[in-house]
Amino acid sequence: MKTDSSSRPNILFIFSDQHRHDVMGCAGHPLVSTPNLDALAARGRRFTKAWCQSPICQPSRASLITGKHPYDLGVFYNDASSATHASKDLDEAGEIEAVWPTFMKQLQAVGYETATFGKTHYHGIPTRDDVKAAGGRIDFAERYDDEVRSFGWDHVEEEYDKYVHSARSFQTPYAKYLQELGLADAYREQIKGVFRLTPSHWRGETSVVPQEHDLTTFLADRAINWLDTREQEKPFLLKLAFVQPHVPLIDDPTWAAYYADADIQVPDLTPPAESCAEWADYLALLAGHSQRETMTPEFVREGIRHYFGMVSLIDQQIGNVVATLEALGQLKNTWIIYTCDHGEMLGTHGLWAKMNFYQGSAQVPLIIVPPAGTAGGLDDNVAELTDVAATIVDIAGAAPLPGARGESLLARVHGQATAMRELSYSRIQSYAALRTAQYRFTMEMHSGAACELFDMNDDPAEVTNLVNDPSRTHLVEELKTALVDLQRG
Repeated sequence: MKTDSSSRPNILFIFSDQHRHDVMGCAGHPLVSTPNLDALAARGRRFTKAWCQSPICQPSRASLITGKHPYDLGVFYNDASSATHASKDLDEAGEIEAVWPTFMKQLQAVGYETATFGKTHYHGIPTRDDVKAAGGRIDFAERYDDEVRSFGWDHVEEEYDKYVHSARSFQTPYAKYLQELGLADAYREQIKGVFRLTPSHWRGETSVVPQEHDLTTFLADRAINWLDTREQEKPFLLKLAFVQPHVPLIDDPTWAAYYADADIQVPDLTPPAESCAEWADYLALLAGHSQRETMTPEFVREGIRHYFGMVSLIDQQIGNVVATLEALGQLKNTWIIYTCDHGEMLGTHGLWAKMNFYQGSAQVPLIIVPPAGTAGGLDDNVAELTDVAATIVDIAGAAPLPGARGESLLARVHGQATAMRELSYSRIQSYAALRTAQYRFTMEMHSGAACELFDMNDDPAEVTNLVNDPSRTHLVEELKTALVDLQRG
């Protein structure tokens, strides 16, 4: 472990919310414009089989910061009170806890200055009772910033998802910014119009807020200001946590115009097959959340169009942050990591959002760029978000996270690995999944019911569920055992 903080590199950790892994030019997408992510991938290593440890926000982020799996932490939901569809898990569902070791704390211990801008999601959204107890208005900075600091962040500017802007009672830094500009009322009405679980929840729209004042631009500008004004005596860990492209599907007017006439292909909207009673129940829940009855090809096409716009604005702002590092003379001493918490189905298999283990939901983009770059290239072996935590502490020369599952990816970044991860784990509610080099397997952990088996080499689109194929019975039993053993640690 290094002892001199002045010799340690900076780390720029860019983290988005719900970015589907293949919606990038460098991932082969024919339409979406992501020149800055493409440039990072060309300078670094892009991991093509990176998996999140839960295809939902808070458990995935808990795994990311600790290097542990959701089962290790007891975090299966966005907050424990949301465990409504699987009450049998209520006795083991918990919240993210600030007492846990995190990669941020490990870096603080070796002299790093740590800063986060955007969505951490270490807490749930305040309830009506919370608002009432607070006198009718909650200031997010006053309520949450100290809590977020306790996870290992020296500087905090916390945002939440866009839905909080539907209520006057919630004051975030961005809400105050829009109020100063006279844009808050119009934006509030727009968010209310596509609020969660309303009939228009998944409708794609163009924002009433111009690009220069979009939430993505706001967060990047705040991070750039911090870089411009900080004293440069210590190495930094800067996390820029974009709130988008998470729904609602609202993009800025500039990128909306860019994609207005794009020839967007709608995926196959055929719903998944029901392989067992447990999985049939869960698929019904997913169908309801996606409001499948609204999913006409044109409706889905418009949602995808606006999703692309959000991704492209994130890419544009990544370019601005990287340009700032270069102007400050910091780029040659800064590692850059890009990933997100989970993906987005975008209509594939007749589903929106996440909460399942299809590639669109559970696979995440992951790009790691050393200061000097590499020859660029792909790593087609299994990786997971816990590995990102291990990689960050390895870059910093900090102590490994105790009890972590993650494996540092540094040797793989440089093309020098002698061994590769063989398995990756993901969990949501009482369902857990295993990803190997060839297969993806899903199991309901209380009943032991096998729900999904896909051969990812022969069937990368995950169309043919082999779990009830008699010729695969032995393989299913092997994967059941491997999944249980992996969860036990």
